[in-house]
Amino acid sequence: MAYQISDACISCGSCAGECPVGAISQGDSSYVIDAGACLDCGSCAGGCPVGAISQA
Repeated sequence: MAYQISDACISCGSCAGECPVGAISQGDSSYVIDAGACLDCGSCAGGCPVGAISQA
């Protein structure tokens, strides 16, 4: 089950740097995770300073 980024995202980009497969990119108003590329490793969630990332 892929991770997802909530509306609490502050668009700091720390999650994108943590993703080992580059599944996170800047969306219109916040960062987004490509569910098809996500490995479910949780690295992004651990790197989010506001806790905006959780498993779907």
